[in-house]
Amino acid sequence: MNLAILAAIMLLAACSSKSEKNPNALKPEVITEKVRYDTDDPAIWINKEDPSQSLIIGTDKNVDGALYVFDLNGKIKEDLVVRNLQRPNNVDIAYGLLIGDKLVDIAVTGERLTQKMRIYSLPDMKPIDGGGIPMFEGETGEEHRDLMGVALYKNSSNGTIYAIMGRKNGPRDGTYLWQYKLTGREDGTVTAELVRKFGQFSGVKEIEAIAVDDELGYVYYSDESVGVRKYYADPEKGNEELALFAKEGFAHDHEGVSIFDSGNGKGFIIVSDQQANEFKIFPREGTAQSIHDHPMLKSVPLSTNQSDGSDITNIPLNSRFPKGIFVAMSDDRTFQFYRPEVVLGLENK
Repeated sequence: MNLAILAAIMLLAACSSKSEKNPNALKPEVITEKVRYDTDDPAIWINKEDPSQSLIIGTDKNVDGALYVFDLNGKIKEDLVVRNLQRPNNVDIAYGLLIGDKLVDIAVTGERLTQKMRIYSLPDMKPIDGGGIPMFEGETGEEHRDLMGVALYKNSSNGTIYAIMGRKNGPRDGTYLWQYKLTGREDGTVTAELVRKFGQFSGVKEIEAIAVDDELGYVYYSDESVGVRKYYADPEKGNEELALFAKEGFAHDHEGVSIFDSGNGKGFIIVSDQQANEFKIFPREGTAQSIHDHPMLKSVPLSTNQSDGSDITNIPLNSRFPKGIFVAMSDDRTFQFYRPEVVLGLENK
């Protein structure tokens, strides 16, 4: 048989099996306009004065990459897009970093090919990092400094904001992730001070997706193809691994992690089962036996494909998203917006 014909048959078969795999996949409320190269990870910025004007920040992962900014209709806000970034992978947001005499909301990404943390003020997306802050200094081998995951943690007791950074590869001795304290300066820029190294790594693939539960004080990250690891987010509480869950039932890679707050310390941990095009849901509060026991509750198929990153909020935004929004990346250069109550099965609760 002609090789071209055989390849076409195989492609059709793959597409057919993909559509048959999740015949009941949930459809999004909104699909964004396409980025130029390769979507990877989103973050949600809530406009506290007018939630309907909230923004979605998303990475375009390429050597000529960008941080894209979307409105809640999925339209690109071109005047806010940050371009000429060298392969930004993940992005996260924190509120109220003291810079000079002002509290400033920030978006942080890792510029993988320059090995620098990049920081931007919100909502204007202006750089406030002095051109970038070097990460993982002293590590040897580019893969040990190639930035991937990032999550921001704000200590509720003292307001300190930290960035937890991951890289393409690293040691298996409990120092894979590095945590930096962010401090604003009088000149309007931000510095980053290394405060700890922590986090086990299986060595199987890599660690990219990181998420922090500010209220409960935990950090979660996906050890791809192994499970989700849980630690204290406060560096003063030590580096003990509190849990390794989601070890079974995944098609292959564990990817994006999102935390949904349903009140009173309860809610859900949502993890992308990337190759299955599903999101698996776990109890945020643990079980009656242990707060660090997170059994799977259910798996929900979404119309995203090969989803890496995601983010979620319970804040009402507008009539389309009256109970918050769930944003997930799809490999067709878009992000998809869902109603979280539909994803989580809470419509009638």
